[in-house]
Amino acid sequence: MRRRSARYALRTSKGIRYVALGARGDLDDIAAHRALSRALTCAQGAAFAIRWSTWASMSQSLAAWERAVLLSLCTCAAPRTCPILPLMPHQSATILDVRTPGRALVEITREVADWVDEQQVQTALLTLFIRHTSASLLIQENADADVQADLNRFLARLVPDGDPLFRHRDEGPDDMPAHVRAALTAVQLSVPVVSGRLALGTWQGIYVWEHRLRPHRRQVVLHLLGE
Repeated sequence: MRRRSARYALRTSKGIRYVALGARGDLDDIAAHRALSRALTCAQGAAFAIRWSTWASMSQSLAAWERAVLLSLCTCAAPRTCPILPLMPHQSATILDVRTPGRALVEITREVADWVDEQQVQTALLTLFIRHTSASLLIQENADADVQADLNRFLARLVPDGDPLFRHRDEGPDDMPAHVRAALTAVQLSVPVVSGRLALGTWQGIYVWEHRLRPHRRQVVLHLLGE
């Protein structure tokens, strides 16, 4: 097995740290990999390790081996500014519990925005998914309550409760109409995050649209992917 040795300086917010491989003699590839995995530490103190498969594929060439070390140091020292290695995307998810008063639009913009703010991302894509077949998601005007009332009146005319066309009535005359309303709207939304904030328009709000007449507890899954 070919032997390697190297010494590199890592500058962090706490000063200069040195990563020494083979300071007292050459290390073989496996030993060097283990030493590097233990030695590389970012400013936040989280360990950074190179996968063995990547290491093995690069160990055939000294230049490639040195590049792997330098890229690792760059990632640890300046994860948001490394010009060589793309930052691994941040990914997080949660579930919002939303209580509805019955057939209505319930705004959840503030709850969603607060959670996104906690993730401390700058550029990302937020996906919202409602886990139900008789409620949906909607982005709509949040300035005038008449807009929400008009939307409910329109769907009431389009899909009336108790329509004799429907056979599925296990939970009442609003059961199948609620499913049709959900099918005509959306159960998933995507909202860009720009400069750490939801890129919603001035009058846009995010709503859970309850299509059943009785109050329900709905769950909305939030998934964030970005950096």
